[in-house]
Amino acid sequence: MRIAFTHNLKTASDEAQAEFDTPETINTLTAALTALGHQVRPVDVGQPVADLVAELLAFGPDVVFNTAEGRHGPLREAFYPQLFEELGLSYTGSGPHACVTTLDKHLTKLVALSVGVDTPPWAFVRHLDDPWPARLKAPVIVKPAFEGSSKGIDAAGVFDDLTAARAAVAALLVRYPDGVMVEAFIEGEDVVAPWIEGVGADGVLPIAGYAVPDDPARRGVYDFDLKNVRSDDVQVVLPARLSAEATEAIQTATVRLVRALGVRDLCRLDFRIDGDGRPWFLELNALPSLEPGASIYAAAAYCGLPDEQAVLAHLVARAAARRAPDAHPEAVRVGLVYNLRRAQATADGAHDQDAEFDAPTTIEAIAGALRAGGHHVVPIEADSRFLRRMGEARVDLVFNVAEGLRGRGREALVPAVLDLLDIPHTGSDAVTLAVTLDKALAKRVVRDAGLATAPFVVVDDPQFPWPEALSLPVVVKPVAEGSSKGVGLNSVARTEAEVRAMVAALRLRYDQPVLVESFLPGREFTLGLIAGPAGPEALPPLEIVFETDDPHPVYAFAHKLGGAGVRYEVPAKVDAALAAKLEAVAVGAWHALGCRDVARVDVRLAADGTPCFIECNPLPGLVPDYSDLCLAAAAAGLDHTALVQRILAPALARLRAQRRAVGAVA
Repeated sequence: MRIAFTHNLKTASDEAQAEFDTPETINTLTAALTALGHQVRPVDVGQPVADLVAELLAFGPDVVFNTAEGRHGPLREAFYPQLFEELGLSYTGSGPHACVTTLDKHLTKLVALSVGVDTPPWAFVRHLDDPWPARLKAPVIVKPAFEGSSKGIDAAGVFDDLTAARAAVAALLVRYPDGVMVEAFIEGEDVVAPWIEGVGADGVLPIAGYAVPDDPARRGVYDFDLKNVRSDDVQVVLPARLSAEATEAIQTATVRLVRALGVRDLCRLDFRIDGDGRPWFLELNALPSLEPGASIYAAAAYCGLPDEQAVLAHLVARAAARRAPDAHPEAVRVGLVYNLRRAQATADGAHDQDAEFDAPTTIEAIAGALRAGGHHVVPIEADSRFLRRMGEARVDLVFNVAEGLRGRGREALVPAVLDLLDIPHTGSDAVTLAVTLDKALAKRVVRDAGLATAPFVVVDDPQFPWPEALSLPVVVKPVAEGSSKGVGLNSVARTEAEVRAMVAALRLRYDQPVLVESFLPGREFTLGLIAGPAGPEALPPLEIVFETDDPHPVYAFAHKLGGAGVRYEVPAKVDAALAAKLEAVAVGAWHALGCRDVARVDVRLAADGTPCFIECNPLPGLVPDYSDLCLAAAAAGLDHTALVQRILAPALARLRAQRRAVGAVA
């Protein structure tokens, strides 16, 4: 099976990361899962959520093996299980509701009382004036209400005086503002009850105790120091030295609690044994440690799971058994649809008919990135035999980079055919691709959405009447070409005569109307956008820096062939205010034009510094280490493979939604 191993990577030995997995633990678990015959991908959830979603969807796991604790807030342990459920992924461990409840010590104790399990009296304090129940007597222990791994717990946290305890609560609330527990302190010893569903009697494993250094001042508290700093001084005693009555009471309490709390697969329950041998329930950990040597492994060995690998195999099997029949489609066949570049243009624009098409090396790089996600790739050239090739390919979805062969709507043809065939595809739909290829139409749509763009006119005759709103100098270029085709170093006209001559030449050469727009004298940027869970996410802005004495520079076709005269700065050197304005234009254009999955928006500053929309490319180039989008992605920490998989991820989600809908109808 394909297993995504989600975890928080511990990078520091501070309290904030106490619950995270060390590199040693991650490597050990990965090796053990791999040794079971699975294809395993470790996934650190510390990355941006959009990147995490993209990585999971691109990898397409059969099962998620989850140890991720989350970083912030009382809902943190539930976030990832909820995310997996939204993505239709089966995962190990408890569901989001159980994770929310068990991280909250107050709620867990309320459930314990409701099912007849003894737990020490307590007060849950969120504000200093919250009342404490009269039954709460000293001594008490003060600890965070929403933490694990003994965070916030030390020997000094036990108080024989309630006044001192109130002062300690005030201090602890500063560190843990979500809430603090004040709990009657039980003099005695700690024990733990590991639980693995489907193992032993009702999942209850042998109860474990601890042999700790003799320190009367610690009062038997298993504090943060012992658990995380001096762990080598603690020895697990298995089974714990308990009376038969105490053992039975803990086993009964364990079964009641895991059922009442909805815990699944595995957990660990903490109890305190008082001087009379009576157990008191303290808390439940739905994400117990699986580090090498953890007590849950030793306990499982008493019940037929002899080693760590056997425990992991059991957990994976339970998660796999929960997988819905349509939760993970069969291996995805991705059709890579492209136009192959056969003619190589020159800097003067000659032989530029294939300039927007992809070289074989680019096509193979994209295919390699798709294969890295575990997909079977079927290359399909979008030429006159495209329909026949699609019929023969039998693909599940299409990764589309095809520009089209001819006509003002050429970029829309492949998406339109795919929509007709009901085949999900990456990128925007046919309507958006048709509109954005026509620069004038795109400008009108964006302008109507309230975004700035340079004054312009579309002309079909060199003798067009000159509009009053159009001031010289102007840029003259074909209205429906990409890759700066038809834009030369001399495409800025300074007189009406120059404009009309350029219009005549372009009209003859490209057989289409010509766009004439006012020249914007400011800096030029391009912004890549990738779909995220909450909308488009902007990559760092890339600036095209002109290295010329020309007072009217333009980003010309020759520059895109690698010619001298420009350099690229990414991230661009902009202040926060300008960065926000650039992103607002790019995101606004994305929404106005109906873009999807990926796009690149070109922006140039007016004389007064206003960012103005130039054009939008919803089929941006994907040449590794060269295309503007790839450079911007690299600046954001996305290599070419990660970028391709981010673009693919929404299409995979659409494919899975389509299959779920078909299954529901059937």
